[in-house]
Order: sequence, then structure tokens, then C-alpha cells
Amino acid sequence: MFEQQNSASILTRLVNGFRPQGVAKQEGTFVYEAMAPMAIELSQAYTDMDRVLTQGFAQTSTGSYLDLRAGEHGVTRKPPIAAHGIVQVKGDVGVVIPAKTAFATKNGSMFLALSDAEIGSAGMASVNVVAAESGTSGNIPANAIVSVVGSIPGIQLVQNENAFTDGYDGETDEALLGRLLTKVRKPATSGNSNQYRLWAMEVTGISDAKVFPLWNGNGTVKVVLLDDERRAPSTALVTEVTEHIAGVRPIGANVTVAAATEVPMNLVVEVDLVAGVTLEEATALISSEVQRYLKGLSFTDPIVRFARIANVILDTATVVDYGSLKINGSTENIAIPDGSVAVLGTVTVT
Repeated sequence: MFEQQNSASILTRLVNGFRPQGVAKQEGTFVYEAMAPMAIELSQAYTDMDRVLTQGFAQTSTGSYLDLRAGEHGVTRKPPIAAHGIVQVKGDVGVVIPAKTAFATKNGSMFLALSDAEIGSAGMASVNVVAAESGTSGNIPANAIVSVVGSIPGIQLVQNENAFTDGYDGETDEALLGRLLTKVRKPATSGNSNQYRLWAMEVTGISDAKVFPLWNGNGTVKVVLLDDERRAPSTALVTEVTEHIAGVRPIGANVTVAAATEVPMNLVVEVDLVAGVTLEEATALISSEVQRYLKGLSFTDPIVRFARIANVILDTATVVDYGSLKINGSTENIAIPDGSVAVLGTVTVT
């Protein structure tokens, strides 16, 4: 809005507005040099005013300013969450693993014991741990933890038999703005569908929800969930949403909360590659771009379009052309059932 208010244009106006006759005003004179710093400061003030305008509206504000705008409507940013899970410790009977004992992966990710644990008669102990840092960096695959930090005599082996999940980086500006606009533009009241959707999305880790009123008769409501990756959420997240809605829903409502059903899209494609590109590189980029397309469809468009995926493949920087393409063994569009979500399955590139 104030793009034209730069220091040069302001200085020109200041100099031209200096009225006394017979006084030199060109560059290098006292008048010019005295007004130049003022012009610079005024230009900075206009820049700050432009930023105030930008941060004053929800759709252009960012960070803490967006938090303030959202807070005016009772919407707060979801905080980051640390991943958690169980570490199996093998060792001598009776060895105690103290709370806050650190376990590590090969790449240095750290996890801390939540409480004391003792190795039992079977020579094993299950230790509940949480990532030392919040965020998705704590989401690790099975058997990623390989060592205990420090020396605890009698320990022979540590490992996580199952993957760790539910680590969350915190709500992005885009996601927070989306929830704010949903609340403002789709009024929620008296337990209508909009309100159930907002209640579900208030839980950290849930990006969207689809509500089916009267899905199983009078007084019934079904809420189907997507996590922040636009996929089916974990059982723990479904339970958390169930408990949250149970505490705020209207009396008498019979609410069922469920994860979206994932429908894998398995791709087989023959391609001509850009010179110097390997099949592995092409597969990685095609997978990433198709996954981006599928995320955009979730709960908004029930049709996975063959032509769109073909275009996505052609638009990747690694592909010159493709010879054939099949999605789930077909060359037709694929309809995704209500309450389901299309996700990337296998990608075979030849």
C-alpha cells in the first residue's frame, strides 16, 4: 500500500516543500543533507505501517500476530507434541532403569524414560519413553533405538519393537488460519455438523474431520478423522478425539468417532527419463508429487483422476514422457468411498 513512499520520493517532497527563496537545496547543501535522514526514517515508518496492515488481517498475518487474531475467536494454535513409545530392555534380573534414563538411535535422536523400571524374572523390562524433543523427529521406525546413554551395569540389549508415533511439530500458520476461517465462515451452534468438525479439529494431530449426521438413526453422529499427514490417525488419536467430543457434545447424542479408511493407490508407470536421472531418483520424485496431489483430494474431492496423475508424472523434473500408466491395475478414474481417503501405495517405475 505504501510502496511509493521510499526515502527518495519522501526526500524530494521535503526539499520541494522548503519555501524560503534564495536558499540552495541541491544535493550536498545544508538543507538537502539535513532532510535526508528524516526521509530515511519516514520511509521506515511507512514500511512499518505496511507491516501493521498486513499483520492486522488474519489472511495475511503470521506467527504470533495470527495467534492473536485467532485468539479473538477462541481458536488457539496446537502445540508441538513429543513422540512416545516403549523400549524393551534385556539384562540381568533386578537391574533398575531409573526415570530419565536416555536411550538413543543411530542418528542421535534421544528418548527419556518416564518412570523407573525393573528387569523382571524373564530378563526383560518394558520402559515407557518420550522423545527428548517435541516434533516429528521422534517418529521412528521399529528397532531404531540401539543404545542406552551412560552406564547401567547388567543391561545387554535395548530396542523398540514397535514404531514410535504421534510426534507433532506444532500447528502451521496455514492450518491455524484454516481452522479460524472454518469457525468464522461456518458457524457452529447447538451441536450441528460444523460444531462436531471443529471439536474434532481442536485435538492436536487432527487436520480435518467429516461428519455424518443421523448415520445410524436418530440421535447418532459419526465423525471420521484425518491426521496432520491427511491419513488415518492412530488409535490413540481417535481415542483422544472421542473423549474430547464426549465432554462437549449435547446430552443424548450417540457419537461414533473413527479413523478414515485408507485406500492405497498403486502406480505402475513406464517412463522416459531425463539424461543422467536414475530410476530411484525418478521414483522418489514421482512418489512425492503424487502424494501431494492425493493429499489435496482428501475429504474434498472423491475422485482420483487418471489424467491428473498422468500430468503430475509428466510435470516432474525427471520425466520426459511416459509410455504407459496404470493405477490399481486400471486406466480409469477411481472413486473413493465417503469417509475414506486415497493414499499412495506402491510406485513401480520402469
